Amino acid sequence: MIDRTYLRENPEEVREALDDRGADVDLDEVLEIDERWRELKAKGDELRHERNQITQQIGELVAEGKDEEREEAIEQSKELKSEIEDVEAEADELKDELEERLLEVPQIPHESVPKGVDECHNVEDRRWGFDDRRDVPADVVPHYDLGEEMDIIDEQRGAKTTGSGFYFLKGDGARLEHALIQFMLDVHREQGYVDIFPPVPINSESMQGTGQLPKFADDAYRIGGDNEEDYDDDDLWLCPTAEVPVTNMYADDILLEDDLPLKHQAYTPNFRREAGEHGTETRGIVRVHQFNKVELVNFVEPEDSYDRLEELLGEAEEVLQRLGLPYRVLELCTGDLGFKAAKQIDLEVWAPADDMDDGPEEGGRWLEVSTASNFEAFQARRAGLRYRPERHESAEYLHTLNASGVAIPRVMVAILEYYQNEDGTVTIPEPLRPYMGGQEVIEGHEKVGEAALGAGERE
Repeated sequence: MIDRTYLRENPEEVREALDDRGADVDLDEVLEIDERWRELKAKGDELRHERNQITQQIGELVAEGKDEEREEAIEQSKELKSEIEDVEAEADELKDELEERLLEVPQIPHESVPKGVDECHNVEDRRWGFDDRRDVPADVVPHYDLGEEMDIIDEQRGAKTTGSGFYFLKGDGARLEHALIQFMLDVHREQGYVDIFPPVPINSESMQGTGQLPKFADDAYRIGGDNEEDYDDDDLWLCPTAEVPVTNMYADDILLEDDLPLKHQAYTPNFRREAGEHGTETRGIVRVHQFNKVELVNFVEPEDSYDRLEELLGEAEEVLQRLGLPYRVLELCTGDLGFKAAKQIDLEVWAPADDMDDGPEEGGRWLEVSTASNFEAFQARRAGLRYRPERHESAEYLHTLNASGVAIPRVMVAILEYYQNEDGTVTIPEPLRPYMGGQEVIEGHEKVGEAALGAGERE
């Protein structure tokens, strides 16, 4: 969360930053609650000091045998105790309210972030892979049609067993998914990442620690309860991204300077309701409710975080470069930043089948496959992530960063379309072939049951 002291001392700067973000936050009310809470804390301190003095007087009055004055002092002490309890109870209520309000205040953008209202104002930094791109068919078949024809992607049976937004991968489709997961883990292991295999259910406290709650409760899958019901710290949610469990591994811990930078990678299935996105990209596996991803999570000293952000971006780019997939790099503007990020840089891979208005001149569309984010100390304050620069020094909040390394379904979409051949087959990128037993081409499979005869097909 935002630094409370910084908010008190720089309210206008914070207000301007929130305006740049387009954030709807009543900052005046937050500041009023904070001021009232501090007043009550000061009053409570004064009352306790006064009561301590009276307590000392009572002892002196006992020694002097002044019983009547002693009784008056005892009665005054009782009254002060009651007043202190009332003041502290009100202060505690305000503290809880202040904490809740601060959880709703987004991160302050870094000064280098371009200002803009929405994604239209994001700044393209560079492109990779277009100068020597491979020749694709004149009419590239979209991955959803190709996957159905090859019988390697089955959305209908996914919807039947689970619901809209879920799908089966079959045969070479499943093998390609497994190959991508293991390939990415191997690449990032070469980059110095330590493997983590985290639990998939995550409690509310951890979701709050990384900023998923309360802001994104509607997008999360809650276990054993409705999202609109009140939740406790130990209620469980399905993992929306491995960022949550991996970051919270060190919640309320104090790391040492020698531990940093700490680089973890984790593969997990991820679950998101994609609330508000119904009706967009409903065909295929671009926007789904369950998807696999390798997540890169970094813990660093504050002075190193922006250098690490550039390195982190390069580590995610290496996956796309080894696979030979053309992509572009976008710097997100203030209006498109994530809630908890001070700076974000997107990687968008090229998928050539579906022409979009904002796609490249070669046709097709861009698919976001990774966002490299610097959260500075925003998550660290929420989760209690600290480090000690020297063993004799006070602990300080560290900085956290993460990036997808990368989102697997969208990379699969790019492979099925970019590596598509005129005969309808798909060439497997060379780095993935060792993970698929040396196989070079995906040709598809014969359908089973009456579907093989064309029964029940979509018109």
